[in-house]
Amino acid sequence: MRRVILFALGGTIASLPAEDPTNGVVPSIDARELVRSVPGLEAIARVESRTLRQTSSANFSFGDLVEVAQAIDDAFASGVNGVVLTQGTDNIEETSFALDLLVDDARPVVVTGAMRNPSLVGADGSANLQAAVAVAASPLARGMGSLVVMNDEIHAARFVRKMHASSPSAFASPQTGPLGAVVEGRIHFYARPETISLPRPGGEIAPVALVRCALGDDGRIVSALAGMGYLGLVVEGFGGGHVPEAMVEPLAELALTMPVVLASRTGAGVTLESTYGFAGSEIDLLRRGLVPAGALDGLKARVALSLALASTDDRAEAEARFRSVADTVGGATLRG
Repeated sequence: MRRVILFALGGTIASLPAEDPTNGVVPSIDARELVRSVPGLEAIARVESRTLRQTSSANFSFGDLVEVAQAIDDAFASGVNGVVLTQGTDNIEETSFALDLLVDDARPVVVTGAMRNPSLVGADGSANLQAAVAVAASPLARGMGSLVVMNDEIHAARFVRKMHASSPSAFASPQTGPLGAVVEGRIHFYARPETISLPRPGGEIAPVALVRCALGDDGRIVSALAGMGYLGLVVEGFGGGHVPEAMVEPLAELALTMPVVLASRTGAGVTLESTYGFAGSEIDLLRRGLVPAGALDGLKARVALSLALASTDDRAEAEARFRSVADTVGGATLRG
């Protein structure tokens, strides 16, 4: 029987109504109760459990994730075959990707949660947890990096996005589709991504801003960032990586003092590098020192840049490490 450890962090999957029902639901179910709530887990793996947090995922920080990554390292050192994390779904696409970069081990790290809390008809937490344990226990999941398992679909953390505010099928990977699925308890993988990692930060995580371009944007937010203590910026441009002309100079000036990454606000595809030449185009911006995000969307580019900056004091090395992550995620190394 393979060993899997469940780390519970709170979220909808662990939430029950407060004493006053008008106050909604709050995280209150611990890891042991979560394991007991899913019949048949003992037939899949020997599941151990530990509560690390009991909160909404909206409260997570990078420091929390570094601590979780260390707990995962300790669990692997003890001989477990896989790790499952349960948490709120609000930012699974960011937390799972951070763990993809922070945990350098072939054994699977599987993140899951729920869109409907246990007090609702059709609550999905138990099914998601059962599927996540099955994936974490499977030898097929070795070397796949951090995974997100929701609604019987297996997603790579680097590609998954939350696409709906409340639907049980909220998660999708618009860049690639799911990597696999859980069917009748069996694990099926359709593709295997290359593994990626960054050196584990030794101190605080660098603050990186995220700015999205919008119609008529004049760049004043970018200009204001210079004095706010940020060490990097990710800008989500239009389409393949374009910004209004008024934003060009503020971005170029900021790029003289910190890494500025150019992503696309579309959430899928790869940022262009050599197609358009107008002021504010990708050619113009990259010539002014911006760094292309490749296939990373803005949220994931911010995670990667934050951790890259925290891994070294050398800006050039941090940018090189970010580029390495972006190049790996970019699709050229995805094996069918």
